[in-house]
Amino acid sequence: MEFQKTPGWLDWYAGPSTPTFQVPPGSVDAHCHVFGPGHEFPFAPERKYTPCDASKAQLFALRDHLGFSRNVIVQATCHGADNRALVDACRASGGRARGVATVRRSVTDEALADLHQAGVRGVRFNFVKRLVDFTPKDELMEIAGRVASMGWHVVIYFEAQDLPELWDFFTALPTTVVVDHMGRPDVRKPLDGPEFSLFLRFMREHPNVWSKVSCPERLSVSGPPALHGQRQAYQDVVPFARKVVSEFEDRVLWGTDWPHPNLKDHMPDDGLLVDFIPHIAPTAPLQRKLLVTNPMRLYWPEEPHGPV
Repeated sequence: MEFQKTPGWLDWYAGPSTPTFQVPPGSVDAHCHVFGPGHEFPFAPERKYTPCDASKAQLFALRDHLGFSRNVIVQATCHGADNRALVDACRASGGRARGVATVRRSVTDEALADLHQAGVRGVRFNFVKRLVDFTPKDELMEIAGRVASMGWHVVIYFEAQDLPELWDFFTALPTTVVVDHMGRPDVRKPLDGPEFSLFLRFMREHPNVWSKVSCPERLSVSGPPALHGQRQAYQDVVPFARKVVSEFEDRVLWGTDWPHPNLKDHMPDDGLLVDFIPHIAPTAPLQRKLLVTNPMRLYWPEEPHGPV
C-alpha cells in the first residue's frame, strides 16, 4: 500500500520523502501514534488539543515506505485512557506492533490482561503540564506496581526543567523506565550545562532508565529544513542525541513520532527524520542497537534479535 494523503489530513503534510539512509533489516519505529478515526474512536472530552485523523493503515504504509519492520504505538493524551484505537492497530498489525497505553487506577486486572494480549507492554505517565492535568503520584505508583508484575515498563514524558522535582518519583519506579525524547532538553543551553548533565546523571545512576533519542523537530530551535537546507535540518539537536547514544548504546530507542501531533510551526518530513539517524548513531553497530536490538529486547524479548 502506498502512503496516501486522505481527506482531513493536515493541509501542510505532503507525505514523506524517500530517505537516503537505509535502516537495518528488522528496524523498529519505537515511537508513533494512531489517532481515531474520530467517528470510530472518539477523542477524549478532556483533551488539550484535537489532532487530525491518523489511521492504522496510514501508519503501516509509512512503516513500509520508510523501510521499517515494526512499530511501537504510544497512546497520546488526546485519547485519554481510552486505548481502543491503539489496541485496534496492534491487533491489526499481525504481531508487528506493540503498544504503550494510558490507564487509570480503576483499570481492572481483566482489562490489563486484555491489553497485554493485544500487544501492550508499557504504560505512559505524562508530566508535560501544558498537555495534561496533574495525576496524583500515589495513583501512578500504584499503577506502576501492578504493571511491573506483568513485565511491562513505564514511559515518562516530561520537560528538562521539571526533572529535579520529579527525580525522587522517577527513581522509585519499580520497572524499566523509558524517557520520551531525552527529557526535552533546551538545546540552546550548553551540552555540558547543569540541566542536561542532570539528565545524563539520571541515566548513569539508574541502569533501568532508557531514553528515546527522537523528535528533533520538537527540540530544535534552528528552524525547519526549508530555512537551512535538508542537510542542516535539526543540527542543533545532534550533539545531545549523539551524547546519549554514545554513552548509553544499550538503552536507547528511536521513533518518528508520526503523525507529529500538536506541532504548530512546521510539519516534518519523515524521510528526512530517518536521514537524521546516522548523524546521532554514526556507525552500523550503533544503528543496529538503536533500531533493532534494543527495541526488540524491550518489546519482543521472546523473539531472536541477532547479536548485540
